[in-house]
Amino acid sequence: MRQLAGFVFGTLIAGSFASCTTGPVSDPGNLIANTLGMRLAYIPAGRFDMGSPPEEKGRQPDEFQHAVLLTRPFRISATEVTQAQWQAVMGANRSHFKGDDLPVEKVSWRDAVAFCERLSELEGRTYRLPTEAEWEYACRATTTTRFSTITDELGTIAWYAANSDEHTHPVGSKRTNAWGLYDMHGNVSEWCSDYYEPQYPTVAVTDPTGPAEGKYHVIRGGSWGYFLRACRNAARSSALPAYQFIQTGFRVVMELPD
Repeated sequence: MRQLAGFVFGTLIAGSFASCTTGPVSDPGNLIANTLGMRLAYIPAGRFDMGSPPEEKGRQPDEFQHAVLLTRPFRISATEVTQAQWQAVMGANRSHFKGDDLPVEKVSWRDAVAFCERLSELEGRTYRLPTEAEWEYACRATTTTRFSTITDELGTIAWYAANSDEHTHPVGSKRTNAWGLYDMHGNVSEWCSDYYEPQYPTVAVTDPTGPAEGKYHVIRGGSWGYFLRACRNAARSSALPAYQFIQTGFRVVMELPD
């Protein structure tokens, strides 16, 4: 067994789950670890304003601000899925930038879904991609600013166009947001489960999952190649589910029992 960038990698055991309780806890960001060595942060249920206000610098037309209520807590991986984690589950790695502790990239939305399905089988728990609302809620971590910091200084929490030297970096090498999540801005952009819809709801919504059908899937967070505007909490992009980009990876949600 070896330790790498804060993670412990060992043998995957189907149905086995390492660490403490996965039930309700009171503190956002509380961490557990699964048999893959993936750390998962607790995200409480709650309400937030999704999208951006009209005065936000860099705002785009598809970011209409609206109230969202998430009624169920969940856990989300504290970092983007690494190449070591991907290879342990999927058995191969096509990433452009190679390194066990680098985020996996060149994975399509379909690839990411397949990883979640396989990990669910191995762990005996339900893993999936985050919804777009879950992603933004977790990224904001109660903030209402452009980024999950109180200033526009992104260099302490993100690898982006100004400091990345045009490549990915080891996950978890910048500061976290308030809920213990790394690289929510930059490093690689991240697939969400939703189909992309350019028009957000104009009324408050509960547990949104996006449109029932569509052509493109949502991508969030910006990447090592993005400038500030595209790394904002509310910034959105999308792509066809078969597309593979050297700037795009993902993180996973683990569902919690009722």
